[in-house]
Amino acid sequence: MDPAKPKCRLAEIIQYSCKEEYDADGVPTPRCWPVPRIFRLCPGRPAVEVTRYVNVDMKTGEIDIPSTLNHQLPKAKPWRDVKRYASKEV
Repeated sequence: MDPAKPKCRLAEIIQYSCKEEYDADGVPTPRCWPVPRIFRLCPGRPAVEVTRYVNVDMKTGEIDIPSTLNHQLPKAKPWRDVKRYASKEV
């Protein structure tokens, strides 16, 4: 790795997926499950979600990053470069 290039880092956020469940009396109670998401953050570049490409040891939290990660990731661009076109209403 070139020491002149800034290093990328990983960041994790936890989101929750929830579903309403009902008890025997019909009282609703939310039940939620954690959904971890992992992002690669590189200076001067957009963040890219890499959750589907990495392996996470659920016991230790250790993340294994495949050496082929750069070849698997989709191309990303900053939000300022995303163009949105108005769709024609029918």
